Amino acid sequence: DGTDHDALVSLANGEAVSPTTEFSFYPSRVLLQDFTGVPVLVDLAMLRDAAVRGGKPPESVNPQVPVDLVVDHSVQVDSFGSSQSLRINLDREYERNAERYRFLRWARPSFDGLRIVPPGNGIVHQVNLEHLATVVAEREVGGEPVAFPDTLIGTDSHTTMVNGVSVLGWGVGGIEAEAVMLGEPYFLGRPQVVGVELVGSLPEGATATDLVLTVTHRLRQKGVVDRFVEFVGPGVSELAVPDRATISNMCPEYGATSALF
Repeated sequence: DGTDHDALVSLANGEAVSPTTEFSFYPSRVLLQDFTGVPVLVDLAMLRDAAVRGGKPPESVNPQVPVDLVVDHSVQVDSFGSSQSLRINLDREYERNAERYRFLRWARPSFDGLRIVPPGNGIVHQVNLEHLATVVAEREVGGEPVAFPDTLIGTDSHTTMVNGVSVLGWGVGGIEAEAVMLGEPYFLGRPQVVGVELVGSLPEGATATDLVLTVTHRLRQKGVVDRFVEFVGPGVSELAVPDRATISNMCPEYGATSALF
């Protein structure tokens, strides 16, 4: 709306913005993991039942943005140390949660824009980084294609891992994710940005783990809770994607909202 636009222009120009200002943020997609994502889909199914009882078609309840649900949290390690362990663990997973998978099999074709990544394909953050993130999103506005940065919210605190490839996103609760799925904005307070300049390169023998522990320690000392951390400087180009993703993945440990490269 006009208020959002005026405040955003002021913010972009470095002008003062009231600390009570809220922005209506519309992420380009939503990322769900199974523990919180399945209840969200159950809510949508219940809303469809309510719509039908009210004389409306079930299709009136549908995600308004693309949604990806990655099943990874529920998988348990029942077998290990064997070439058959993956198959055994997946078989047990499907047996243990058969009702859940029957529901997901129904949900996938029933809801618009819903993709489901089955178990055995990796951790949600890695799947997001390697397969789901587009970096640049595209949408039709007024009949014309418009390209804009890929953004998301996810139902896991380590959603920030994808910040390592310049995709802005962070973790929220299931209710917030569900609201965004249904076309509502995520209300965002005035962002407080903390810049971290990286110079030089890692010495021989040092790893991304060493770097992220150092960064975490220093940012905790500085105090970046609820801040948007942005890494800049010539040292950024010296870090490979896995290194940057490791630093961004640890964002919850130093308390920031996001850790963008």
